[in-house]
Amino acid sequence: MSGFGDEEEEYRGTVTVVLPGGDGSDGDREKDGGAAVRIDAHLAGHFSPLTGDYRWRGRLSPSPEVTEAFQKGVRTVVVRTPDGFEGTGTLDEPNLWGGHPVNGAGSPPFAVPRVEIDDD
Repeated sequence: MSGFGDEEEEYRGTVTVVLPGGDGSDGDREKDGGAAVRIDAHLAGHFSPLTGDYRWRGRLSPSPEVTEAFQKGVRTVVVRTPDGFEGTGTLDEPNLWGGHPVNGAGSPPFAVPRVEIDDD
């Protein structure tokens, strides 16, 4: 249904992309001086049994601040949802519509179901 895969959790909505070191011109500022840019995103992820971690990826809506930072060499960003979940991801080249793909491993920037493992 999402276009990412049937067994994936997903998030659609507004995210905050934190650009390191003051890149981005008009966004809010984080404590470390990085720019916080609010944009729409579609994110999805799944647990990878081969690597033992959680893999997530998504599409960010077009943003002049994100594109400018990417052109200046920024690749690593923090993506945060309004619920307070955040994950560190890697930006890729802009797509045909001007948005950037983003992907990461580890904690995703959206809620995922907790799995309890029985010791039985």
